[in-house]
Amino acid sequence: MEEVCLNSEPVFDMVDEYEGEGEGDCSAVEHDDETGSKHSKKEPPLPTIGLEFDSFDEAYDFYNIYAKEQGFGIRVSNSWFRTKKKERYRAKLSCSSAGFKKKSEANNPRPETRTGCPAMVVIRLVDSKRWRIVEVELEHNHQVSPQIKRFYKSHKKMILAARKARPPAEPVTEIHTIKLYRTAAMDAVSNGFSNVSEREGIHQPDHSKHLELKEGDAYAVYNFFCRMKLTNPNFFYLMDFDDDGPLKNVFWADARSRAAYGYFSDTIAIDTTCLTNKYELPLISFVGVNHHGQSVLLGCGFLGHKSVEYFVWTFRAWLKCMLGHQPQVIVTDQCKSLQIAVSEVFPKARHCFCLWYIMQRVPEKLGGLRGFEEIKRQLNKAVYNSLKIIEFETSWTEMIKKHGLGDNKWLQTLYEERKQWVPVYLKDTFFAGMIPIRENESLNAFFDGYVHKHTSFKEFVDKYDLALYRKHLKEATADVQSKNSSFELKTRCNFEVQLSKAYTKEIFDKFQSEVEGMYSCFNTRQVTANGPIITYIVKERVEIEGNEKEVRSYEVLFETNQVDIRCICSLFNYKGYLCRHALNVLNYNGVEEVPSRYILRRWCKDFKFQHVDLGSTDIDVYGPVYRRSHFHNCAVPIVEGGAQSEEQYKIALHELQELLNKFNL
Repeated sequence: MEEVCLNSEPVFDMVDEYEGEGEGDCSAVEHDDETGSKHSKKEPPLPTIGLEFDSFDEAYDFYNIYAKEQGFGIRVSNSWFRTKKKERYRAKLSCSSAGFKKKSEANNPRPETRTGCPAMVVIRLVDSKRWRIVEVELEHNHQVSPQIKRFYKSHKKMILAARKARPPAEPVTEIHTIKLYRTAAMDAVSNGFSNVSEREGIHQPDHSKHLELKEGDAYAVYNFFCRMKLTNPNFFYLMDFDDDGPLKNVFWADARSRAAYGYFSDTIAIDTTCLTNKYELPLISFVGVNHHGQSVLLGCGFLGHKSVEYFVWTFRAWLKCMLGHQPQVIVTDQCKSLQIAVSEVFPKARHCFCLWYIMQRVPEKLGGLRGFEEIKRQLNKAVYNSLKIIEFETSWTEMIKKHGLGDNKWLQTLYEERKQWVPVYLKDTFFAGMIPIRENESLNAFFDGYVHKHTSFKEFVDKYDLALYRKHLKEATADVQSKNSSFELKTRCNFEVQLSKAYTKEIFDKFQSEVEGMYSCFNTRQVTANGPIITYIVKERVEIEGNEKEVRSYEVLFETNQVDIRCICSLFNYKGYLCRHALNVLNYNGVEEVPSRYILRRWCKDFKFQHVDLGSTDIDVYGPVYRRSHFHNCAVPIVEGGAQSEEQYKIALHELQELLNKFNL
């Protein structure tokens, strides 16, 4: 046997070297801080499963500090050693009132002071270098009072150490891994600001540019990170502290988010709704679109201030998390600070403003104007119905002149930045369906329904797991439906049959609408021919206000040699599948199948079962993102097979449990 426990769970505990000498557990004298100085009292971080330390002594000191603050002493009640190296690999730190003393044969034995208290933590050596808390019991079976501090033997070392001069600590700027010493930085997190005042010679920090954490928020976030790091080995987080101590920014991304970016890195949205609407929770979210057209989380953060500096830090943290791989397109709210930060951190990405957010502000910005309803109608027509730039320019100019809006600052800004939000200027940009191009389309924030105006940090991290669980369940359900279901065909068109075998259900439903829409198109005719490039005009009856319809003409270019096709409506770039007008021209020319270049792999039902495309995503083959992604691909068939029947479920669960035991998880 390589491992052996020198003392199992005894009824009568033995004294460890960390307890000190003698039988007495404590004196009856109340004890004040040895330094004699008065400090504002802060709750120490609670012992939590998953917290890690660099050494056994650090773990012991952490629990000892916690015990002193709560008003009890500790000792090492059990230790496990490896027989060959005499190396401690597991220990149990217990309340000094744990167990019972051995019965004494003396004539006048000392009275029993122990109560068999269950309070304890168990720590274990992991990876031969770190100590991790693996079990915790915080409840005592005797009175513990933080107000009455008694002198316990376990506190001797703390007092002696406090008397020694220590060099000033380096200011903490970033934290990559879980480090569980009680530091000034941790105190700053818990309060949101430093305890040092200006009269003590140090500049008082600007609280308005730090995260405003309420009571319980700091430890909720801290414990959330600790738990995630334990259960999610590829979990990544960074914390940004001011030189004065307060916490400025936080960023994190779990393993799923990092792996998802390996698949869906083409277009992302940076959601700052909570910042724009001045919620109590300064949440920023990085969101992509998966193969079902569903929103997928790619990372989160808390910002202490809506400024360029804070956005730049958060963007760089996210980019570092994603191994430096930049997205092709970034969609954000219309904000000058965001615009500057995006151009600095993502210089190669196409930065666009979210059309939906802009149009949602129309009532707020223009609602008080005379003739607002007519202004709104003309604005919608210019934005949503313009197929050519000249059409937009003409409609916009008519609206401005007719209603005397030349001096409206908001409209002036919109016009100056029109190339970043008006669809007609964005036809060469792939959005993966992330922006609405029709008046009746809308968007929902990723955490819609989980975050409101007064959501606290603690409330959010409590809901975070539930929100992601429901999103992941929705994706998993869609995966099963897409793979195992046969789609209902509504036409006899070959395009519909072809794509029913390739697309996921959600994307096929959208494409199917375009196939059905082919029957509302008519009078397809050739207007020009320039070598192999032929220009067609396709007419379509479209619904406008009410039940009225009007006929619109769409220009479609068709290259006969390579079977390339492009429609002026640019639905393929906006959504990622061909429009009814292009399908109509293909059908007109006798093309029976959609060319493969127009069937994007990102919309296919087997897309995530394939390996990450290393050539297009720059994923490090030796890094955790690749390993996690590859392992996930291998595990998905087991999950699906195990869910098919009770017998297969039990077999898969049994084998999984064996693996968990081998990994000590």
